[in-house]
Amino acid sequence: MNHPLTRRQQEIYDYLRENLNDFPHPPTLDELCNALGLSSKGSLHKQIQALIDAGLVEPMNNQRRGIRLANEAEGEEPNGLPFLGYIAAGSPIEAVEQHETVQIPDYLRTGKPCYVLQVKGESMIDEGILDGDQIIIEQRDHARNGEIVVALIEGSDATLKRIEQKQGSVILHPANPTMKPMIFSTDQVQIQGVLVGQMRRYH
Repeated sequence: MNHPLTRRQQEIYDYLRENLNDFPHPPTLDELCNALGLSSKGSLHKQIQALIDAGLVEPMNNQRRGIRLANEAEGEEPNGLPFLGYIAAGSPIEAVEQHETVQIPDYLRTGKPCYVLQVKGESMIDEGILDGDQIIIEQRDHARNGEIVVALIEGSDATLKRIEQKQGSVILHPANPTMKPMIFSTDQVQIQGVLVGQMRRYH
């Protein structure tokens, strides 16, 4: 993206982000022209081409007709993040990969690759992370001390804990006074991501 968007291109991109779900299928140039109240399809085509060049809109071809935002390329919904199963906030359990997508507000995620897990257990309740909460994880293999991480232990079990890294050891701290920290050597723990957002449903 070498050139900043013009105001018109930004308006069209903002319209697409906010209204694409209102169309029964990805809109054609004609349909978008009508929706925007434009008289010149040629002018809109140039604006869309600029958005394609900027990497914000998918190139149009015979297989994928209509205008789609770039993050829909692989069948993701706008603002959708992959749901990768359950994470233990207790004793470690395996995070099972599931191919679902969860709608996430933009402010709960970062600009880097993120995914969603659902919390099981109560080891992080003093951090306000409760059983059944959905958490947004930024995919990373490193973390600063004090961050809440998804840690893979000995290649098989994933757990959610606050991390403390020392010379030769990693301490995973629960946020529950009834539970003790878990201490491992550095080669036993692999960081898979850092907590950046959280959602809760009240029934």
